[in-house]
Amino acid sequence: GFQPCLLTNTWVDDSSWRWTSAALQEQLRRRFHPVLESCRIGVTKPDPGAFQRALEILGTRPEEV
Repeated sequence: GFQPCLLTNTWVDDSSWRWTSAALQEQLRRRFHPVLESCRIGVTKPDPGAFQRALEILGTRPEEV
């Protein structure tokens, strides 16, 4: 089967408009599992470590994707 995953380059938003990005993230979380945010996993795209971390969380190997 397929397991969708969303890997995003996001940051901690402390602006007065942070509710809009929070609302978008909530919508994405309803459609994708897991949603991996760079600010939470500690590595950003295109660093290969971001993709390696996503594979670990999904429990898969590179040749399976």
